[in-house]
Amino acid sequence: MKQSKSQQIKNKARRSLGMKMNQKYGNYVVDTSAIINQFLRKLIHKGLQGKIMIPNAVMAELENLANRGNEAGFRGLDEVSNLHQLKKTHNFIIFFEGLRPTEHQIKFAKSGEIDALIREIAIKNHAALITADLVQAKTSQAYNIPVLFMKPRPIQEKKKKFFFFKFKKRN
Repeated sequence: MKQSKSQQIKNKARRSLGMKMNQKYGNYVVDTSAIINQFLRKLIHKGLQGKIMIPNAVMAELENLANRGNEAGFRGLDEVSNLHQLKKTHNFIIFFEGLRPTEHQIKFAKSGEIDALIREIAIKNHAALITADLVQAKTSQAYNIPVLFMKPRPIQEKKKKFFFFKFKKRN
């Protein structure tokens, strides 16, 4: 199957991103995409330790999604809630960091305003950024922020089931 030009560009961009977990950082900032895709729990089970910072901007995004009835928002909020149980048996600390986004930042979220808030927290705390957002990962890399990029799995649409009924022919 031939890839579109856009897909080729994205694949090329992904090649320069590492997925190796590096214990030397100790400080991690998590963005919305990593939480929604439930990567944080998997990384913790693989040995991620240290200080995990969840920006309040991420919590605001999850809350907004949930308020709109979006399943990803509820999944993300559940993921964060479950971290409190996980920290009892694993070696990490959770901090909520930063300000909630302003109305302006929310309005221009698609332009990267919220992502910029998340990167600022990573820079301020000398932290690695955990993300499943390719643009966020590449931008962070350009700012020389260590990145742990987790490629999201494609969302599979539920197949529609078709039922065929046999009708008796009436004479």
